[in-house]
Amino acid sequence: MASIYAICRSLSAIGGCHRSGKEIRKFVVMSKKSIFFLVFFAVLFVGFVFAMSKLLPGFGEVKMPVLSYVQPFRFSDQYGNSFNQEKVQGKVYVAEYFFTTCPGICPKMNNNMKKVFETYKNNPDFMILSHSVDPATDSVARMRVYADSMKVNNANWFFLTGPKDSLYLAARVSYLLDDPKNNNEYIEDQFIHTQFFALVDRAGRVRRIYDGLKKEEVDQMIKDIPVLLEESQTDASRLPKTTF
Repeated sequence: MASIYAICRSLSAIGGCHRSGKEIRKFVVMSKKSIFFLVFFAVLFVGFVFAMSKLLPGFGEVKMPVLSYVQPFRFSDQYGNSFNQEKVQGKVYVAEYFFTTCPGICPKMNNNMKKVFETYKNNPDFMILSHSVDPATDSVARMRVYADSMKVNNANWFFLTGPKDSLYLAARVSYLLDDPKNNNEYIEDQFIHTQFFALVDRAGRVRRIYDGLKKEEVDQMIKDIPVLLEESQTDASRLPKTTF
C-alpha cells in the first residue's frame, strides 16, 4: 500500500488522493502498458532500420545532393589529343581551374590535388581535369611541361586547354566554380581565379564543391570519392547534347 500512496501523492496535480485504490492500480497498469508499447515499437523501429541497411546498402545514409549537370565540352589535353565529355562518361572526377604561370594559390591547390591523385592514381574509374584559365599562354606544349613537372603524366590526370569562352562557360555553368553572371562581360576582360574543386559523379553531375586550399576539405573530398565510386551510373541520358 505504501507504493500506492506514493503514486497517489504524485497524482496530486491530476486529482489528488480522492481517487480509490482501484483507480490508482488501474492507472499504474495502464502506465506500464504504455511504457511497454513505447519500448516495443522503439525496438521494432531500430530492428527495421538495421535490417534495411543490410538488405539495401546505403539505406539511411545522407546522399550528396546534385548541384548541377556538366554540359558537353571539347578541349585539348597535354598530349594534344581532343578531350570531350565522352572521355569521362561513367567516371568519377574532380575538376579545377588554374594557370601555369600562377605564383600564388595554384601551386598550393595542385599540391593538395596531388594527394588526391596519389590516393586514386591506380583506379581506372577516377580522373582529375585541370583546366587552364589562361589558354593564350597555356598551350598544349606548356601544359605537357607543367604535367611533367608535377610528375603526374599518367592515364587519369589531364591538363586541358582550349577556347577561353568555352573554358569559362564550363567553369561557371557546369562546375559552379565562378559566378555565371560574369559571362555577361567581354571574354577578353575576364579572368577566373578560383581555389575551388568540383566533384563529379559517374553520370556527369556535380555533387559537391570543396576549397582546394583547405586541408580538411581536401581530406573530406578524398573520403567522399569512394562514395561516388560505389554508385552506379544513372540518369546519364539526361546530359544535354549540345557542345560549348
